[in-house]
Amino acid sequence: MSGVFGELTWQQDGQAYEARLSLSFLFKTLRTQQSTGHIGPAGITPDRFSDTRKTEVASHFVRDQGQIVFSNNAPSVPLLPGAQDRLSVILQLGALLAGDPARYPTDGAIAIQTAGPRDADIWIFKIGEEENLRLPGGDFAARKLTRNPRYPYDDKVELWLAPALGFLPVRILLTQPNGDFADMRLRERIAGPGPN
Repeated sequence: MSGVFGELTWQQDGQAYEARLSLSFLFKTLRTQQSTGHIGPAGITPDRFSDTRKTEVASHFVRDQGQIVFSNNAPSVPLLPGAQDRLSVILQLGALLAGDPARYPTDGAIAIQTAGPRDADIWIFKIGEEENLRLPGGDFAARKLTRNPRYPYDDKVELWLAPALGFLPVRILLTQPNGDFADMRLRERIAGPGPN
């Protein structure tokens, strides 16, 4: 997926949030992920996650039943405390580090139940050193977190979270098992209104 352009939008008003990640190539959208939910004492609490390539598939966090339910009729799974989806997990990791950076030392790990559109698994992010990045949007010191694949079909996820931006991601590198990748680097920050 080299040559792919990615755009991450994050809107929140202190209570509700909406996050969207769009990957496009030559002005054509290849894939869109969207996460919506609430923000509370435990951080980000997703309600719905969707992943659209040619068609949309979604997962729903049904909290009153303690289940994650999938739109493709895959078996639902128990909803664990602190569960995230594949998009909200990026932002929740930033919130955890921003809330108490000393709690997450280098070589530590953070484990979070992470739901995709068809399943949920425990994703383990290894906490790396702070790195200095030169990006189109500026120079940033950023903590690197890496989620290595556990299964042959899993993606590798590498995140660089910048303390100067409240640990928001400034680089996201997604690598598929076949070697295709999307390397998204901060180009600009645009402030905007929260969700309605």
